Amino acid sequence: MNTAATTDRAPLRAGPRIGAMMFGLMLGVSLAALDMTIVATSVRTIADDLGDAGLQASVTTAYLITSAITTPLYGRLSDVHGRKPMFLVAITIFVLGSLACAGAGSMYELAVFRAVQGLGAGGLFSLSVTMVGDAVAPRLRARYTGRLIAVYGLFGVLGPVLGGLLADSPELLGITGWRWVFALNVPIGALALLVVAASVRLPRQRGHHRVDWWGALLLAGALTPLLVVAEEGRNWGWGSYPALLCYIVGVGLLGAFLLVEQVMGDAALLPAQLVRVPTARLGGLVGVVVGFAMFGVISTLPLYLQIVGGSSPTGAGLLMLPMVAGIVVTTAVSARVIERTARYRIWVLLGCSMMTLGLLGLSTLDADTPFPITAVCMVVFGIGLGANLQSLTLAVQNALPAADTGVATAATTFGRQLGGSLGAAVCLSILFSAVPERITRAVADASQTPQFRAVLTDPAVLAEPANRTLAASLQGSGDVGASILADSSFLGRLHPVLARPFLVGFAESLSPVFIVVAVVMVLGLVATLAMPDVVLRGADADHHRPSTAPVPRMKLPHAPPPPIPAPHVHYSDPTMLSHPPAAPTRDRHHNAHPDVGPTVPGSGASARRFLG
Repeated sequence: MNTAATTDRAPLRAGPRIGAMMFGLMLGVSLAALDMTIVATSVRTIADDLGDAGLQASVTTAYLITSAITTPLYGRLSDVHGRKPMFLVAITIFVLGSLACAGAGSMYELAVFRAVQGLGAGGLFSLSVTMVGDAVAPRLRARYTGRLIAVYGLFGVLGPVLGGLLADSPELLGITGWRWVFALNVPIGALALLVVAASVRLPRQRGHHRVDWWGALLLAGALTPLLVVAEEGRNWGWGSYPALLCYIVGVGLLGAFLLVEQVMGDAALLPAQLVRVPTARLGGLVGVVVGFAMFGVISTLPLYLQIVGGSSPTGAGLLMLPMVAGIVVTTAVSARVIERTARYRIWVLLGCSMMTLGLLGLSTLDADTPFPITAVCMVVFGIGLGANLQSLTLAVQNALPAADTGVATAATTFGRQLGGSLGAAVCLSILFSAVPERITRAVADASQTPQFRAVLTDPAVLAEPANRTLAASLQGSGDVGASILADSSFLGRLHPVLARPFLVGFAESLSPVFIVVAVVMVLGLVATLAMPDVVLRGADADHHRPSTAPVPRMKLPHAPPPPIPAPHVHYSDPTMLSHPPAAPTRDRHHNAHPDVGPTVPGSGASARRFLG
């Protein structure tokens, strides 16, 4: 019997039924991804109904802050109390928060309930990836984490589609359309609870580690004012007294958080080994950059498709499908290649490069760009995103001990969510700060042309109220550039000649946004170049690659030594699930790289036969 194959196959048989488990985890991931973006296209309708448009940013920020802060906390708690119990807790909190959001009676209530929803959302994606890490060996994780990443990207991009579709519906089954944005989570979450409770059979890992509650509170206090000023800085003024107060409070609490992390040591919310180990440190930095770019594009590109392209919110979401295709296809391909080669760094390099190229292409969009060119740029960006998302998670998981899989995965997800929160806030601030000036300038340039002046003085054109209002604004002191921020629907009622300067100015306002994001991606590319190029734990690529060199025939002077028996393994030990000990050999070499553990022969073929 092949002892190496036996030790590789048994832990997987002792784990959960992988198909049912993956279905439950995908449901959880879809909830997390959907609520990151679904509110973006429906929040204006919600604010009109509840009566306080000034709190739109608070509704978004409350969710982002609590989901980002609780992500590393779930990682630490799952290392202490087990993955499955904490995942069930996360789904339960998320469903209860969603139910409360669906019944909110004011924007203040909605902001509070969104914060509760975020408390559960913080554990959905990170714990899903962590449980896959517990169930399969590192080399095989790419196949299954790739499916989770594909679901995350798909629902993250389709969120604005569903949000716009539901917000446009006055009523469904007796419930106001926008309330279904949150009520939709309840049946999906309930199904996820049932499937995960029935299918996941991971052993419960109980530890005696401390939980860094003070670190979580201080990090929440530090990020709150920084995200608020990122959202409101364009309205307050970046150097105003409220903005300066947010800077001071945020930086002060961030310093206190770093001091607490030093005191907590290995029990810290973000342990020191995440900084000491090169792959974990650089992978976390690249994760922040990728999240910044991903949510920066997702939050601004649909606006271009709606305002410049004339699509509805639902149509703009459907036009984002080329990006989804790039994410899904590249995720599937990279998973198979990583499984065969056990190397991931080339995919991070490819991902950062393709994302940068896609952003540079998007920065050239104007009011006359055909959609096929826009779609090509989205595909290129999606390819880079798909190559990056799972590779970064595998890199950080592989760099740290198996006992820290939960906190490693949570730290990577936290970095991506933090980068996403900053990306959405910063990119929208840059866009909305540039829009009034660019549109005002475009209208002033167009008003000098004979065609524009002729249309503006045509009585038949002025019979339309929207055209008449614009003419009055041009003759008075009205700020025509700022009008599009309050309500862009009037563009559809304007004469095409009068509407064109608005489209030109808005398209020009997007160019600096994508250039800034591209510069940030270059920083991520530089960090990727510094990452060590190592082999995933649990698989030696050279061991599985057929050798083309001839094998010399040797004469043995004595009988060969008896085979060394494989060590006896107790598979009730949870540490054996992902990394079973290798059968001892006399001449296998230990991998001495600090980011990689010892290689395990025979970890590929038998596991692939079992998992399909």
